[in-house]
Amino acid sequence: MKGIAFTLLNELVEQSFGMETWDTVLQRTGLDGIFTAAGSYPDDDVFRIVTVLSEISGLPPEVLVRTFGEFMFKGFVEQYPHFFPEGQKARELLKSVDSIIHVEVRKLFPDAAPPTFACEERDDGTLLMTYRSPRRLCILAEGLINGAAQYFQEPITHRQIACMYRGADHCCFELTFGGSPDAC
Repeated sequence: MKGIAFTLLNELVEQSFGMETWDTVLQRTGLDGIFTAAGSYPDDDVFRIVTVLSEISGLPPEVLVRTFGEFMFKGFVEQYPHFFPEGQKARELLKSVDSIIHVEVRKLFPDAAPPTFACEERDDGTLLMTYRSPRRLCILAEGLINGAAQYFQEPITHRQIACMYRGADHCCFELTFGGSPDAC
């Protein structure tokens, strides 16, 4: 996993739980905590961090990962503003993740292995967004969708209609734009 995920996770933990908590997480995981955005680190390290943070905070891992996705979106906006042109809408951005954003990510970080997203417009106005990754971080993807809704100030209602944790070979979100902001 690219280091940007680790540097943003570090920021989130320090902002939400304090530097002492981050230090405790590092001690318990045996990680040195020296992460660079361009570096690559074992996927398992982020899972270890979340597991220990869950034990310390009492929050379920799913809540932490979803919250991290929301925070990660904000971090991406700050660090890569060229991916978020003025006037763009959430739907446009989400549809461009694989065809534009991940193409650019691979140019910046040739060893990156981002998940794949496929989007399908439906006649009823919903957008089906399919997520595939051996990391199985569909909850992180859900957090990123929530982050997009917050950033663009556009309510997005989402319903997960397929999940790798329920036996599917992918995860699929049905997105409705303009729904109730509390539905996310």
